[in-house]
Amino acid sequence: MAVEHQIRNPLEWGVDQVKLIQAALGLTGRALDGAEADRYTTPPLVRRIEVADLREVLVKGLADFAAARTDVLFICLIYPVVGLFLMYLAFGYEMLPLLFPMASGFVLVGPVAAVGLYEMSRRREKGREVTWVDAFGVLRSPAFGAIVVLGLLLLAIFLSWLVMAYAIYFGTLGPEPPTSVATFARDVLTTPAGWAMIVAGIGVGFLFAVLVLTISVVSFPLLLDRDVGLYPAIGTSIRAVMANPRPMAAWGLIVAGGLVLGSIPLFIGLAIVIPVLGHATWHLYRKLVPR
Repeated sequence: MAVEHQIRNPLEWGVDQVKLIQAALGLTGRALDGAEADRYTTPPLVRRIEVADLREVLVKGLADFAAARTDVLFICLIYPVVGLFLMYLAFGYEMLPLLFPMASGFVLVGPVAAVGLYEMSRRREKGREVTWVDAFGVLRSPAFGAIVVLGLLLLAIFLSWLVMAYAIYFGTLGPEPPTSVATFARDVLTTPAGWAMIVAGIGVGFLFAVLVLTISVVSFPLLLDRDVGLYPAIGTSIRAVMANPRPMAAWGLIVAGGLVLGSIPLFIGLAIVIPVLGHATWHLYRKLVPR
């Protein structure tokens, strides 16, 4: 029997994944609809911003980071440790072709890692003293169930990216694993198959990154701030990106560039880059969605 294959819209695919995760966890009703959803007869409004506004967003993010620098560093030290573990895993289990996809995957799971930082910025915005313990205030959020589902969606996207990255390697330089780091680097940089892998990997990775940026840049902060429900939060995030294509494209480049710089050397810089970008994302949300 012939099977019909159809290339689907990434956003459509993302919505389907949310529904699958919802069914798997058995989460219904209030958790995804939002405790405050009935207060909003229309979706949250979205502002138009300029690329120049991103400077103010980053300045405020740096200010939040500086206000509790030691505490934030303490929390975020785990991410460089995770990065080193991924590097060990890649070398120790002949998964060298997945080293770069795993490292670049921080872009896809970064919004989950930054949820506690959004909470710290939210509390500091209200004039409260902030410590690292406040990052765990997310656990008491009325929208915690929806936040978990959205986090699992991003995890599913990350795993899908790894599968796609390995498929690209398999179709270009594979299927045999590289015999050494030097051999792998030479094959990647000096052969047509290696350059085909680079081009395909960057193109596919870009699509995954755009998908994650579109569905998460506003949704996580909005859930913490208002608990409007998962689907309205994702919808608001999509509308914010569509209404501000140039500023959001610039923000995506800032995030990607920051994570690349933070990953060199040995992911240590992520202990600074992640909290600064996390705090700045909260202020970006404030710019995009009026109170």
